[in-house]
Amino acid sequence: MNEEILKNELAKLHIDLSKNQLDLLNIYLTTLLEYNEHTNLTALKTKEDIYLKHFYDSLTILEYIPDNSKVLDIGTGAGFPGLVLAIFKPTSHFTLLDSNNKKTKFLAYLNTKLQLKNVEIINMRAEEYVKNNLEQFDIVTSRAVADLKILLELSLPALKISGKFIAMKAKVEKEMLGLEPYFQELKGTIIAKKEFTLPLENSKRTILIIEHNAKTNSQYPRTYDKILKKPLKKTLI
Repeated sequence: MNEEILKNELAKLHIDLSKNQLDLLNIYLTTLLEYNEHTNLTALKTKEDIYLKHFYDSLTILEYIPDNSKVLDIGTGAGFPGLVLAIFKPTSHFTLLDSNNKKTKFLAYLNTKLQLKNVEIINMRAEEYVKNNLEQFDIVTSRAVADLKILLELSLPALKISGKFIAMKAKVEKEMLGLEPYFQELKGTIIAKKEFTLPLENSKRTILIIEHNAKTNSQYPRTYDKILKKPLKKTLI
């Protein structure tokens, strides 16, 4: 994917790519590739792949990010989707959360070049951060980070009531099995599911929109070992 194709494909998503946004994306791309030479941040090594599989892919959820919203990106890695979205949503505030220090150091370095004022970078485990920031966010995003069961417990407690968790996945069918106890206990409901393929290469993508519909018990999220070892079970009502 080159700049012209990126612009044309984003137009199909009703996203008008401005010169300033493209300039910021190219600073992002150049910095990422240079930094990646000594610190492993992404397996993608070409401009074309990064345009498609990082920038375009991140922007497929832009329509679900309201203006003036507080957004938490869990497991942001090298900033996908959170930092890309921040370029296009300047009135919203993005908290980029990752436990990997080398990745948050990269993000801090990158933002000295981008100079985005609507970004906060946090180096902390997600369950620890969320435990101290319950019901603080309008939107939580996560892109190909962990199994849905894990992400639901990390994400839903961080959301305000009626806030939305946007899960970005490839194939998601197996992960959707057995989610009922998680929705019941953590107070969430799937309100939308969008399936599509990336342009040019046609790999499958799935976007799930999950609404936080009631207050989650403050015991969640649990410690990570409990999240992994003690799956939630459906309770009788």
